[in-house]
Parts: sequence; structure tokens; C-alpha cells
Amino acid sequence: MIPVRGYDGAIVAVLGMGLSGRAAAQALQAGGAHVVVWDDGQAGRDLAQTAGYALRDLTKTASYDGVAALIVSPGIAHLYPAPHPAIAAAWAVGVPVDNDIGLFFRSFATDDWDGFETTPRVVAVTGSNGKSTTSALIHHILAESGRPAQLAGNIGRGVLDIEPARDGEVVVLELSSYQTDLARALTPDVAVLTNLSPDHLDRHAGHGGYFAAKRRLFAEGGPDRAVIGVDENEGRYLANQLAQGVGDDRVVLVSSGQKLTEAAWSVFARKGFLSEYRHGRQVGSIDLRAIAGLPGAHNHQNACAAYAVCRTLGLGPRAIEAAMQSYPGLPHRSQLVADRGGVRFVNDSKATNVDSAAKALQAFARIRWICGGLQKEGGLDGLLPHLAQVAKAYVIGREAADFARQLPGVPTEVCTTMARAVALAAAEAEPGDVVLLAPAAASFDQYDNFEQRGADFITCVGAAVAGQSD
Repeated sequence: MIPVRGYDGAIVAVLGMGLSGRAAAQALQAGGAHVVVWDDGQAGRDLAQTAGYALRDLTKTASYDGVAALIVSPGIAHLYPAPHPAIAAAWAVGVPVDNDIGLFFRSFATDDWDGFETTPRVVAVTGSNGKSTTSALIHHILAESGRPAQLAGNIGRGVLDIEPARDGEVVVLELSSYQTDLARALTPDVAVLTNLSPDHLDRHAGHGGYFAAKRRLFAEGGPDRAVIGVDENEGRYLANQLAQGVGDDRVVLVSSGQKLTEAAWSVFARKGFLSEYRHGRQVGSIDLRAIAGLPGAHNHQNACAAYAVCRTLGLGPRAIEAAMQSYPGLPHRSQLVADRGGVRFVNDSKATNVDSAAKALQAFARIRWICGGLQKEGGLDGLLPHLAQVAKAYVIGREAADFARQLPGVPTEVCTTMARAVALAAAEAEPGDVVLLAPAAASFDQYDNFEQRGADFITCVGAAVAGQSD
């Protein structure tokens, strides 16, 4: 645990008793704060009381008497589409609002670091798609190379739940826009933007607000190094804003598809080959095609970003390549579940928006596509250029019929349930086909989260494959 500094003897309020809220409360208490708690749900309030925390109804301004700060869990809206009543109450009485990410960056460095030979470093990764894979891949490469490392944030452990830093350690954080938007301190040593596509638009009042939330990771403290995906205009804009001139190699440009040989420092992938260039000269390369845990162009972009980060941390190209070869991939992200009779079953339940699903579709040649769920704003037009390789779509979710109508020219079957979709796709698949779950939609119409949806897919695949074996 990282004890929170700066609130010894002060009263600090915590809103939300989810994983990050509980970790924040414990870390504040470990740092000497007096913690009061509120949760909108009775179960959360009961949990807080069982843990020994005092309850205060933070939606009332009177509850902030003597409170030094309000710490908010990332799932709670603080501005759009409307501020939570507790946040509005804190504003009304001038109590500062922060989150666990802000507390982490204020508290991570300690006086003990004066005795370290190598100062610990923090790598923070954000973006619309690929940030989980990029973060996990960086952590895997560091661990395989013998560097002490921890992985936290929007993946794995909460940021305040990790262990205090060791000599030379690297902490890799995956940060969502919800986390970067509110944090009052954001000072990573290396910051990464993988890419940007429309997502969470209601929470950020549109695409511009969404980009602004991501951009804060680079603007609040200014990282020593910035690794920027430049396949979208927002990335190109950000890279240009950060660089002091054409020779500034503190900004590393990353692309999947573009040749970036003129930049001061760039890492890009084309036709399955990663290339690193510095000041117009190639200094490293990796054949990504044989790396099983990183299939498709979207994962090649993730590989480029992870490679760039590890190079900034002093690792050599061959050490990075060797570590990539053993990367197993993440559950629910281009995860190979089964390979039977020449048919592969791939779980990409994390493809919750159109852009991530489009990238998944581009990774395979002939697809039996399981899609559908709770649609996000913007419709499905972004998928249309990538449907040529879809042999058939098997649509799930409560809005399955409407989803299917938006896929012109594609044979579709309205299945509604995962079990029916997998069973039909498995029965109709031919050798060489890929049965791909890439929903292009949120899971909340039928599941609690994308992990639960992916787990259901895995279970259904197991049943289908067992049935074929019989």
C-alpha cells in the first residue's frame, strides 16, 4: 500500500466504495487521515461501516464541515452529463475534489528514495484502445528483462494498493479518461497516448472533451518522455504541441501503417515489421508476425508503443524482442480460446466500441463474427469498410435486430444470446475460419461487464467444441 501523504490528522471524505474507493480510504488512513465515507448504494454503506469508517451523507453541504478534500471514484460523474450531488456540494463549500490517481502522484515519492541508486519511474498509458495490452506488455517486457516492475491503475491493482517502490523499479499505470480528467496531480516520467477514437462522449460532453481529458496526462506536469500514437489528428496535434523543434527526441512518434523515418525518434509497424528510427537512421527492427500474443495491426501498434517505452527506459531491441515472444496476451483481448478442426475461436470482448471492433476485424481473413450489445453513440458506420472479410454475423443483445439492420451486405443471424450465437457459428464454420467475438458495443444490456461477457463466450466455446468432439 502507498500511504497518502499530506493529510495527517485531517478529515478526508471518500465517495464510492468500489475497489478504488476502498483502496483510497485505506491508504488515507495509513497516512494518518481521518476518513469519512459515502456510497449511493446501501451495500456500499454497509461495507464501509463493517470496515469501521464513519458515514456522512456527502450530498449535503453540512457534511463537509472540517473536511479537507473529497476523493471520488472514477465511475462517478464529476462534470458531465451532470455532476454528482456530492461533488456539487463540495464545490459549493470550496472543498477540493481529487481522485486516487492524484493522491498517488502526490504520495509515491518518499524520503527513502534518497538512498536508492536508481530512482523509481512511473509510466502512464492512456488512449481509446490498446492501453491495457500496451500496459501489460510493458510490464511483461520489464519483468522478463529483470527490471522490478508493478502494474496498476485501470488494470490489475488500484494505484494506492501497490507496494512502495524499490530501487530502480518501474510502475506501469493504465489510466482511463475518467481517471486523468479529475486527478489534481499527473506527473509520470513517461506518458503514452496509444490512439484516440470516439468513446465515453456523454461523460466528456463530446469528442473534444474526451481528448482534453486524455491530454491532461501530458499537460499537468510534463513527462520527461512522451510516446504518442500519430495515426489520428489528435495524436499529431499533441506531438506537435509537445515537441520544441524538429530534432526534439523527447517525443517518440508511434504508428501502425505509416512510415515515420523523418522524425527525431519514431517506432512504426508496416506489414508486420516493427522499425525504430532515430534522426533518419534505422536502429532496431522486430518481425511481429510470429508473436502469437500480438495478432493484427492494432496489436502491432500496441507493440510499437510498448517497445518505444522500454527503449526510453534503457532496454535494448533484442531484449525487448525476446520478451515479446513470450507475451501471452490478455484475457478478452484477441485471446485465442480454442483451435479445433482448423477453426480458431478468438475472444475480443474488450472490443466495446466501433473502432476497436474494426481493428479486430482487420486482423483475420475469414470471420464468423459474434457482435452486438448495448450500442454507443455514433452508430456502426465505422465498421462498414471492414466487413468484406465477414462470412456471417451472429448478433447478440437486446437490440440484436436493430444492430443487424446496420450491417448491409453481410449475412446476419439474429441470435440474441451468446449460447445460440456460438453454437451456430461453430456449426457453420469451415477450416480456416475464425469465430470472433468483437461486439462493437457495451455489455451492460446482458452482462455486468465485458469480462463476464468474454467468460460466457469461453464457456459456450467449450460446450460447442466438446459437442463437436462427441
